[in-house]
Amino acid sequence: MNIWLNFLIDSLAFGATFIYGSTGEILTEKAGHLNLGIPGIMCMGGAGGCLMLNLIGKSGLPPVLIVVLGILSALVFSMLMGLIYSFLTVTLRANQNVTGLALTTFGVGLMKVIMSKLTATVYLVGPKQYYRWPFAGRQDSLQCLGVLFFLAIIIAIAAGWVLFRTKVGLHLRAVGENPATADAVGINVNRYKYLATCVGSGIAGLGGFYYIIDYMASQEAYLSLEAFGWLSIALVIFALWRPPVTIIGSTVFGFLFSCSSFITIIPGVTVTMAMKPVLKMLPYVVTVLVLIISSIRNKRENQPPSSLGLSYFREDR
Repeated sequence: MNIWLNFLIDSLAFGATFIYGSTGEILTEKAGHLNLGIPGIMCMGGAGGCLMLNLIGKSGLPPVLIVVLGILSALVFSMLMGLIYSFLTVTLRANQNVTGLALTTFGVGLMKVIMSKLTATVYLVGPKQYYRWPFAGRQDSLQCLGVLFFLAIIIAIAAGWVLFRTKVGLHLRAVGENPATADAVGINVNRYKYLATCVGSGIAGLGGFYYIIDYMASQEAYLSLEAFGWLSIALVIFALWRPPVTIIGSTVFGFLFSCSSFITIIPGVTVTMAMKPVLKMLPYVVTVLVLIISSIRNKRENQPPSSLGLSYFREDR
């Protein structure tokens, strides 16, 4: 395969990790909650899926069932994290920023404990081929365009359609913009907040599972997962709170991350050891630039929900 085509495909595949994380965060933020626990949730989603595969990896179950059970386990673990966040911030009205940071610390730590107890030859070596269908036999970047990659694209497009083309999406956006007004017209604010946060967390958790079991397919992949959770949150701003746009933004981020690896194999290009750390900084530099540019935008449609980060007290209506 041509080196540039291989580079593009690798960027697309890597970007799927961010598609999951940022799409999940967009749904949560549209309900008015800034969930800084996304890195921990992605970590728990990855750990939960790998834990299930460790249990059934040598059970002899059909490949389709193994794929489904792994995905469901990742969803359950990450949605439980979302449920904890919802209970603390919606029911108990705890500070969203502090709760999210605590959730990240908890999720990253628990993931490391779980992953250290698993056997890579069981949860990784065999099952990864099932998740890489239909390109499992390839030796280039195309092998990563498997089940979870296409699922990420479908989820991002479906989330955008639900948010901007359905009554449920309209109610959810109303809750994020002005929960008091939404409550006054009969919308169950707490229900929408719980639903958006738990579903969003489940989607984000799939990103962690995809990165470990499919894209990297490495025993040590979980150690770098937390950083991608933070970048997924930043990508929400890049995507202007529109899930389908995360596909483009994620590809850009994936392209920047892949630069440090692919540039070394381009004929005629010499990269010194001192240049490699600089290349690895590119995604973070672009993230800072995106945050700066987004902060000076004046268009209302490009701004976050009005009630983002604010707890809703019905008694204050």
